[in-house]
Amino acid sequence: MAVTDILKLTGIRGIIAQKMMESLEKTAQLSFFCDVDVSALVAARGSWKSAGAKVGYEDLIAKAVSRVLPHFPVFNGVETPAGIELHDEYHIGCAIALPGALVAPAVFNVERLSVPDIAERRAELLARAKINKLTIAELTGATVTLTNLGLTRVEHFTPILTYPQQTIIGLGRIAPKPWVAEDGETLVVRPVMGLSLTVDHRVIDGGPAGDFLTRLARYLESAEGLSAEG
Repeated sequence: MAVTDILKLTGIRGIIAQKMMESLEKTAQLSFFCDVDVSALVAARGSWKSAGAKVGYEDLIAKAVSRVLPHFPVFNGVETPAGIELHDEYHIGCAIALPGALVAPAVFNVERLSVPDIAERRAELLARAKINKLTIAELTGATVTLTNLGLTRVEHFTPILTYPQQTIIGLGRIAPKPWVAEDGETLVVRPVMGLSLTVDHRVIDGGPAGDFLTRLARYLESAEGLSAEG
């Protein structure tokens, strides 16, 4: 078998590789998965489009996460030498794939922002990431991370924690699927999204992780307060 090239883990790729190994070495990572009927979320995004705002699903989900996190303070924790610091501000890291690199800069204080504001700030981060103009504070300030593979065929995956964070949420593709309606009997076709959650099992047990994922899924299924109408 002929060798066509050698990929060296140096530069930015080397730093990413080092951070990934550090995350796996320092934490006990455990992942959970579920499917979500995102009919209401699709409608919420449509309402913003009708209102003239360019909003993505990731923006809506970031807002939803900021509303679920207050019920699960440890999920918004960051490990330090003194222990796990619990924060009451929600800085959501949004993973961005660049040529040869992966970064997850923070949208700060998502709990204070409207959905269009989140979309605007995330778009700004993406633009500056492409020209290597992100700040150290943005690159290191997230307390929870979202990573999105929704443009691929991937439905569920096991995202690696962005150490020292305790929580990362993975967004899979949205696709039409059979779904049992609210009456418990009728089979319908709904837009369904795969949702993944990885936590540090040293700090977060399976029960709370399941509760968090369930609460987030139900919030996304209701999309309460996420549409342009409020």
